[in-house]
Amino acid sequence: MRFLAFVFASIISVSCATSKGVTQKGLANNTSTSLSTSTSLSTSTSLSTSTSLRTGADQTEKYLPYIKGKRVAILANQTSIIGKTHLVDSLLKSGVNIVKVFGPEHGFRGNAGAGDEVSNEIDIATGIPIISLYGAKNKPTRADLADVDIVMYDLQDVGVRFYTNINALARLMEACYENGKELLILDRPNPNGYLIDGPVLDMKYKSGIGMFPLPMSHGLTVAEFAQMANGEGWLTNKVKCNIKIIPVANYNHDMRYTLPVNPSPNLNTAQAVLLYPSTCMFEGVYLNHGRGTYFPFTVIGSPELKGIYDFSYTPTSIKGMAESPLFMNEVCYGLDLRNYDTELLRKSKKINLQWIMELYKAYPYKEKFFDSKLSRQMNNIEIQIGSGLFRQQIIDGVPEELIRASWEPGLSEYKIMRKKYLLYP
Repeated sequence: MRFLAFVFASIISVSCATSKGVTQKGLANNTSTSLSTSTSLSTSTSLSTSTSLRTGADQTEKYLPYIKGKRVAILANQTSIIGKTHLVDSLLKSGVNIVKVFGPEHGFRGNAGAGDEVSNEIDIATGIPIISLYGAKNKPTRADLADVDIVMYDLQDVGVRFYTNINALARLMEACYENGKELLILDRPNPNGYLIDGPVLDMKYKSGIGMFPLPMSHGLTVAEFAQMANGEGWLTNKVKCNIKIIPVANYNHDMRYTLPVNPSPNLNTAQAVLLYPSTCMFEGVYLNHGRGTYFPFTVIGSPELKGIYDFSYTPTSIKGMAESPLFMNEVCYGLDLRNYDTELLRKSKKINLQWIMELYKAYPYKEKFFDSKLSRQMNNIEIQIGSGLFRQQIIDGVPEELIRASWEPGLSEYKIMRKKYLLYP
């Protein structure tokens, strides 16, 4: 049985210290319901006075009374905003005692390049220490949390397995469990929430861009992912973190949502965000996918496609985006997707496979296409896609419908399992 949660006014508390069950508690009325972890999650509901979408962070009336007087640590970046003001600045002005900030990939201010190690620092604007979780360590230590009463998470995700914010969330959940801290998640919409597609990760290809058995595009918000990680026993040693969630008000997974802040340096347009589930697979291919331009993930090309495609562009070194892109300072020829109608993706509810199939057929040196030894900018295609079949399927010219058939029954089973953890229709 499926329970759809339209939670517009109360905090959801999921107490998961043991594997026996989950408890959900509305702080407003102090009611709780104890549920088996094998059942669907239900939530208390209350109608909002407004029909406009409000992120978890926007609903300060729901969580400010709960965190005031506590020593707070926050995992945040440039997307952590309330209106047009950064979450940290807003909470400080409201008298919240923020003792430290944890920074993910790209750093707290979002100005580090993809994969670049980020160091600890003191935030110039606030004087608060920033502890990097994308450098010497990837989750808070006991010492980091010793002077903390509650931890908050507020990062904008884009709904794909290889975007690392959910990995940061899972590690933060583990650290909170290990140190007896509560985690408060301020949920945000998934701009690709309508899309559940791609092979479920074969765990033999587990990596830093794929840690959990999710399809390429998972159709979850970060809070829904947190519930899934708890409920499916995905955290180390199957621990279960004590989480509270401020859901997005008036949201559903099919809703069109344009991000107010770029989630990372190379997802700098709405077009890039919507194409990302389809074009990020080209990180496992010997083609430039727009890194080294101001329109990454919306163009794909190579110098070796000259004479085959008319469209061209030239990747260059861009500080903070791509300082050593593939084919730097070489004219690349290929596909221009900047004006591609993304409504076609929404209508099909599928990742686009035709682009990679077309480019493989057009590429003159096929032995290079998937050869990750040719560039440090490439990932192994098995790691990128999460499947050991995809490379040979493209090489052999397997029809798209048969490629998709090879994702079953895993994808359909995931879709059924996902329903247990949804907060939104």
